[in-house]
Amino acid sequence: MSWGRIWTIARRDLNGRFRGLRLLFICLFLGVATLATIGSLTTSITSELSQRGQEILGGDVEIAISQRYASEEERVAFDSAGSVSETNRMRAMARAVGDDAQTDSGPSRVLVELKGVDALYPHYGAVLFADGSTLDAPLDNQSVVVGQGLIDRLNLGIGDRLQFGTAQFTITHIVTEEPDRIGEGFTLGPVALVSLDGLARTGLVQPGSLYETKYRIKTPAGANPAAVAENLTAQFPTAGWEVKDREEGAPGTTRFIERLGQFLGLVGLTALIVAGIGVGNGVSSYLAGKRGSIATFKVLGAETGDIARIYLLQLAAVAALAIVTGLLLGALVPPLIIAALGDVLPVSPGISLHPVPLLAAALYGLLIAIIFALPPLARARYVPAAGLFRDLVDGQRRFDPLTVVLVMIAFAAIVALAMLTAREPLFSAGFLGASLAMLLLLALLGVAIRWIAARLPRPRQPLVRLAMAGLHRPGAQTGALVVALGLGLTLFVILAAIQTSLTGEITRSVPQRAPSLFALDIPVDREAELRERVAIVDADAEVATVPALRGRITAYGDTRVADLEELPEGAWYLRGERGLTYAAELPQGSELIDGQWWPLLYNGPPLVSIDEEMAGVLGLEVGDTLSVSLLGREMTAEIASLRKINWETLGFNYTMVFSPNALRDAPHNLAATVSLSDPGNDLLERKASNVILELFPSATVIEVSEIIGEVRTILNQMATAITAAAAITILSGLAVLIGAIAASRQARTYDSVILKTLGATRRQILLVQAMEYGLLSLILALVALGLGYAASWYVMTQIFQFGFAPDWTIVMLTLGGGALLTLVVGLVGALPVLAAKPAQALRHL
Repeated sequence: MSWGRIWTIARRDLNGRFRGLRLLFICLFLGVATLATIGSLTTSITSELSQRGQEILGGDVEIAISQRYASEEERVAFDSAGSVSETNRMRAMARAVGDDAQTDSGPSRVLVELKGVDALYPHYGAVLFADGSTLDAPLDNQSVVVGQGLIDRLNLGIGDRLQFGTAQFTITHIVTEEPDRIGEGFTLGPVALVSLDGLARTGLVQPGSLYETKYRIKTPAGANPAAVAENLTAQFPTAGWEVKDREEGAPGTTRFIERLGQFLGLVGLTALIVAGIGVGNGVSSYLAGKRGSIATFKVLGAETGDIARIYLLQLAAVAALAIVTGLLLGALVPPLIIAALGDVLPVSPGISLHPVPLLAAALYGLLIAIIFALPPLARARYVPAAGLFRDLVDGQRRFDPLTVVLVMIAFAAIVALAMLTAREPLFSAGFLGASLAMLLLLALLGVAIRWIAARLPRPRQPLVRLAMAGLHRPGAQTGALVVALGLGLTLFVILAAIQTSLTGEITRSVPQRAPSLFALDIPVDREAELRERVAIVDADAEVATVPALRGRITAYGDTRVADLEELPEGAWYLRGERGLTYAAELPQGSELIDGQWWPLLYNGPPLVSIDEEMAGVLGLEVGDTLSVSLLGREMTAEIASLRKINWETLGFNYTMVFSPNALRDAPHNLAATVSLSDPGNDLLERKASNVILELFPSATVIEVSEIIGEVRTILNQMATAITAAAAITILSGLAVLIGAIAASRQARTYDSVILKTLGATRRQILLVQAMEYGLLSLILALVALGLGYAASWYVMTQIFQFGFAPDWTIVMLTLGGGALLTLVVGLVGALPVLAAKPAQALRHL
């Protein structure tokens, strides 16, 4: 039979509304649209970050130095590379001039990101103001431009006065966009821009103060920024800079977006695989409804190959339409998400088409269609005409070798595609492996339930006996139902456990362990005054202080960081500068794991104690060396011990603690934690904060509630992203459930009309199905509780590294609600079976 004639038959046989193949369409459409949306959105953001590299970085090359300015020799080298813009950034307290410092009714001081800029700032982009104007002229040393958050918190306006340290400024504009904001990293407060001369007036920049100086170089036309960065690094190998070029304007943000995109993409791929089960069920159901047509074709002389081509063309047409429609939605949705999320995203990309993620989504959809649609097509292809008529009670499960080979090739292609497009192939492999293992476990459980149900003693109650028989009778879709219900209920448990555990980590654990205030830049020689003043406000308050410095790891063991082409996995310690401190005794919250702590009056070669996780990542042991650059000088210390750090205390936990003689003579200040006797008392916290700032105008006081608020926002966003991603998988699970119901509808209709003929009522038939789904839901709820517990524990303790303390009341209620939802879906899907009239149904059978 020619392809033209085959297509004519296929087109005529295929209902214009895709009746019978809607599930195939919905499942493929849902999966492809999800993958295309995630891929397009991720690519849009990362491409925008790359294209705006100069603007985000603030130049073609950036040199970031902590706690000092560039030396004369370094500045000469910078100037020789191009035009240099200098900025100085630090955390500071902004006070509304004229307000009573002891005001208790609201905040009179607000933590801000204070940034001093020179006349050349910014090299690229523009500082935009609320009135539509831009920063066209250098700021004078009496003016400040601030973010809207500062205006709102202090109830200020244009023309009002602010004080930073010992200097006062007049607010001239409200900042709406800072071009290099993304490149500045995480901030705790709104921005405030002043001139470098204005910053010097504040008196905040002192030896030992925590500030960061950045030099942005605008290279001449034709210059290679990467080469400039490499030359500067080679010229000053021990300077301890962080040097970046415009190709990596916001590496941290880019890494986060790429990893989040990879995670969501893998979740989407899992959802597509789950939806593939629905594809298989939908195709099986469709072909079951076409038994008469297939048998007629065969009786009239159609060959097996002709039958296969007719229905293969039908399936291919519907699958192609589903994939194309999914791609269209995946291309159109990202701009809507970008517009809806607004300031939540790091950048706002324009409307653009990204072929690579769309092509990947289309390939995934095609491969899933091959894997799950070919086997049921092969079964229909090889069953003889007489067998097709008997198939209602004598289902066959034959696969031809070609189908097996094609399915295996398609599955291997999915794995290869996932690995090739992954940022972290090992993580992708582990994620896919865990997902497939869960699906395999549920599939085996379905086989076990069917096997056990067939061998249990038959109950005496007729309805219960029919419900039990429904689990193992010919044509039963127990396996697909177990996968769909088990996956959905497991995800409900995982989501509830993670959400409540994240919430509990903040609301229950943090207030019990965290201090009330952090105070930075306290002069070393005035520690006693700090304790005395805090005691006046709260006699029972506990004050703890640690020396605070910042430095960059330049070498570990025999490896120099500058020589690494790529940092080791998990070696975030090597990115940027790290907090450093020294201590005569083992810090609280640390446990010595290996090695010895130095003697109390140790005065030998520099020693350091490091975090055991850091040692594991970098392959370090006691006796190895670690080099850090501090204030432009490199210091090498021997590793004396390894520590396990209790990060949950929210105190001062340093990955590197040096012997006192190593850092004591370097210019530095103290950082302090203040634990008040009444945690959470806003009035008491405000009084203590005001007292500290009166005594130390150049200090910075951070209320822990602000940090908790920021952390809560981040964790809520993480939980929302996880929930949104898992929701797609849950929808796929529901599609599988619907597909399983559709696949077994003809067999259930046969049972229903026989029961009706024997006198059964609709209520009794519905009750039988309710008992069947209810029994499955009960079994799978227990399984889902175990699987969900294990998965959520792993996510919380191993990935987030938090405590695991879910609210089991909410988890059980969520699980019960999920079980009820799936039960309702199952019963609603059974309603068409109840509506079947015996005479009409028997004629069609």
